Amino acid sequence: MKKAELKEFLDAKVIQYNNPQFIESDPIQIPHQFHKKEDIEIAGFLTATIAWGNRKSIINNAKRLMELLDNAPYDFVLNHRETDLEKLQPFVHRTFNGNDCIHFIKSLNHVYLNHSGLESLFSKHAETDSLQKSISNFKSVFFEIEHLQRTQKHVSDPLKNSAAKRINMFLRWMVRNDNTGVDFGIWKSLLPSQLSCPLDVHSGNVARKLGLLKRKQNDAKALLELDLALRKLDANDPVKYDFALFGLGVFEGF
Repeated sequence: MKKAELKEFLDAKVIQYNNPQFIESDPIQIPHQFHKKEDIEIAGFLTATIAWGNRKSIINNAKRLMELLDNAPYDFVLNHRETDLEKLQPFVHRTFNGNDCIHFIKSLNHVYLNHSGLESLFSKHAETDSLQKSISNFKSVFFEIEHLQRTQKHVSDPLKNSAAKRINMFLRWMVRNDNTGVDFGIWKSLLPSQLSCPLDVHSGNVARKLGLLKRKQNDAKALLELDLALRKLDANDPVKYDFALFGLGVFEGF
């Protein structure tokens, strides 16, 4: 396909999948349960953190996690006592266990009390066309309080060649707002043009078949290659094509 044809094809797929029906089968439905900014971003961050594996399992476990946080994640993060954390101990999603969960709550408390919240922290070190340094800095701050070494694996670092799929997905949720009602667009200090596509098996495979990506591994180098290709199609909102790539891969077996 020529560039113009490819853009037309992908733009049509964006319209097809970037609509409220997408929410019904996607983990983004969890933060959509909330209305307060801090509840949305904390629910989104925790849901994105466990967003790997079976989608139904991700959604069910994220719902369970919200229940453990009394369906008031910001209040729980800010005002929990040590004894309140005990009920999180049995929580598990694949390799993310209760100890990891407890540390995440403590670290989020640290972020809101000492770093003005998630948006403020992710906005630091933001570059014109990339948030990958911001993500790396976020990880450093997130783990600057006492923690188990094993918990670090649940936050990716793009500067160590990770595609950081889950955090890039979370950032898409928070920053994009195209008035379709899927992504939230509640973070005003960042722009959609700074976002990177959440690169996973599905989006990667489709991108390769369409000639948008040549690198075989789904790592930070592949992400940069895909970012550059998508920015040529839409420099202002490159990650809208995540809907097209994901939809083609998951729903159409492209």
